[in-house]
Parts: sequence; C-alpha cells; structure tokens
Amino acid sequence: MFDIRVICDPADTDRISRALAAAFDTSSARQYPSRDGKRRRLYVTADHHPEPEAWPTPEEAYTLAPSIVSEIGWTARTAADRPFYDGLNREFWLRKAALLDRIALSDEADTATSDAADLATRAGQRLMELDDTAVISDPRHYVRQQYAAWAKNQ
Repeated sequence: MFDIRVICDPADTDRISRALAAAFDTSSARQYPSRDGKRRRLYVTADHHPEPEAWPTPEEAYTLAPSIVSEIGWTARTAADRPFYDGLNREFWLRKAALLDRIALSDEADTATSDAADLATRAGQRLMELDDTAVISDPRHYVRQQYAAWAKNQ
C-alpha cells in the first residue's frame, strides 16, 4: 500500500481520480486547495489490483452439471412456463449460457468455427449485461466462472 499526492488544475481532478482508480485499487481522493489557491491537492491511498483469479476450465466448471439433454429440457420448460416479457431470472440465463457453452465445446471438435460458439458468446454477453459486469474477458469464460460458483452452492 502506498500514498499518492497529485497537484492539478481543479478541472482535472475527476479525470485524474478515474485514471488512478483504473490503474490501482484506490481510496476516495481527499481534496484540498493548494497553497497558491489556484490548484487542488489530491491525496489517494492506493494498492496494486489483486491478481485476477484463474478462469475455470470447462471440465472444472461443468463437473456438477446435469447432462446436456436434461438442461435442454429444463431450459425449454422454464422458458415456456413464463411469459416472454417476464425477463426470467439470473438462474435461467446462467444455465442457458452454460448449456450453449457446453454445446459449443462439443461442436468445436467438429468444425473450426461454429454457430454454436457464436450463440454461446452472445448468451454469455447477455448474462454479463444482466449482472452489470464490465467486459472483462471472453464471455464464455465468465459463464464458466459463474456456473462453477452457482453449482458449488446448490
């Protein structure tokens, strides 16, 4: 952990605070006028961002998953039992994205590019939107991480 002091034009304080927060894990910037009264002093306590967790492999993520056929049935029943405008819930989108990822994984052995992979990626993006998560990596990796955590807690 370390401290950062920046002396800047008052118009730049928000931009500098955002840049520091993007580069480091920071506290809120404490602001004080400079001695000349024309600039601002920003004080921030900072630390390096923690190392990102390793993404689970498909085998690790789907160890506890039911069969693909079972998940197809569950997804179809769940979608049919609710009005289209309902928006469904996170579990539905997570399980659907995981199902499409698993289908794409089995399809990747057959073809270099596949529609299944595109559908799996789009389902992962939908889950990330639902979770209000910034695009941090391949959406399919995000699905695997979230599915592994969800399955472990079931």
